[in-house]
Amino acid sequence: MKIKAIITGATGMVGEGVLHESLLNPDVEKVLVINRKPCGVTNPKLTEIIHANFFDLSPISEKLKDYNACFFCLGVSSVGLKEDKYYSLTYTLTMQMAGILAKQNPDMIFCYVSGAGTDSTEKGRLNWARVKGKTENDLMKLPFKKVYAFRPGFMLPLKEAKNAKSYYSVFRIFYPAIHKLMPKFVSTLQEVAIAMINVVIKGYEKSVIEVKDVVELNKK
Repeated sequence: MKIKAIITGATGMVGEGVLHESLLNPDVEKVLVINRKPCGVTNPKLTEIIHANFFDLSPISEKLKDYNACFFCLGVSSVGLKEDKYYSLTYTLTMQMAGILAKQNPDMIFCYVSGAGTDSTEKGRLNWARVKGKTENDLMKLPFKKVYAFRPGFMLPLKEAKNAKSYYSVFRIFYPAIHKLMPKFVSTLQEVAIAMINVVIKGYEKSVIEVKDVVELNKK
């Protein structure tokens, strides 16, 4: 199976890593990135659409056809955001984009980057976890071929990453020790990206992908 993937969030740390691995992987035939600003990457496989309003994809919807995978890496931190703003940027935006993609590509496998601690019951104490849980739950109701919710913990970015925060340089030093102490909560971003690609090609028995599942998918 050759992957034709749409990637969102390529100007962020996670999306940058997923794009990097997708362009290297021979099973990925072509990649479309949708960004508000250029990602600064050129590759024969890569097409980039610059689009300002992610809440309205109608002007570019015809360009989103004939893809069989989406690596949805677009997201914001809840820190400093009011609850309604976080809900809009996390749930509303994701569902609007996903709804169009499901309509245009019913055979698409949709991989959503969620987060460790997401609340599938939607009833927990933490607002961000409830919102992420609702997003996961409602994505899985859309008519995609399959939806996978990735819940990574701490991720070590690529050494050449342009979009990683400066404090990750410190994290990199201590990563081997942290990984040894908390193997269920940390992974490399490369491992997460490879897991996404492998889940599209080979499938997986679980819809919610934790760190331990990321490790397992890297063995495939």
